[in-house]
Amino acid sequence: MAPVLLITRPQPDADRTAAHLRALDIDCAIAPMLEAKPSGTALPALDAMVATAATSANAIRFLSEQPGFEILRGRPLYTVGDQTAREAELAGFTNVHSAGGTLHDLAHLIAANKPPGPVFYPAAHHQSGDLAGLLSTSGIPVETHVLYEMVAVSAFPPAALKRLMDGEIAGALFYSRRTAVVFARLCEGRDFAPVRTRLEALCISESCAEPLVESHFLRISLADEPNGEAMETLALAFAREQIRP
Repeated sequence: MAPVLLITRPQPDADRTAAHLRALDIDCAIAPMLEAKPSGTALPALDAMVATAATSANAIRFLSEQPGFEILRGRPLYTVGDQTAREAELAGFTNVHSAGGTLHDLAHLIAANKPPGPVFYPAAHHQSGDLAGLLSTSGIPVETHVLYEMVAVSAFPPAALKRLMDGEIAGALFYSRRTAVVFARLCEGRDFAPVRTRLEALCISESCAEPLVESHFLRISLADEPNGEAMETLALAFAREQIRP
């Protein structure tokens, strides 16, 4: 039987990832650990912002729903990864640059381009790192604006939970540390001991894997690079290994 992989990232990224994996003949289940919700705050004055930094596709989606964001469309937009860059281009941004990696890669990209003024950073309430702090050493001011919040779910979707507990799901994909934290919390207790033992956790980085290691998940694999393409490669290699005679 072909292995089933659980996708834990938020929507709509979970559906996009599932479509890519199913095109590779990998069966998927979806159980987002976080839900994106707008903060409800209006954008500040953007006239002085010479560039924008984005660390997620959700930031682009919520930003493009705000009145007044259009002033930023022709100015440089620096993204942490290629998917966020594609989302920005769909939203009408015309000067998009992808770091193709981590938050540190994004900070290096911005510093190398030396924007001559403040950078606008539409961010989530919970941030995985300090972009403003990283850029302060280069003398680049960052205007951080909390645009949305990633809210942790309180339970697994029933269908995904049944497949997980029945041992039907062989592995789970984790694209962020906070997603892994939420998943580990939902898998606490004696009933989930078999899950922690048998499930292969496919993680985008060491930082992402740490909460699972600390929660005694025994099977951990890391992507070669911290990006979506490397995660798909890891998923495909794992799936092939599971069906190898």
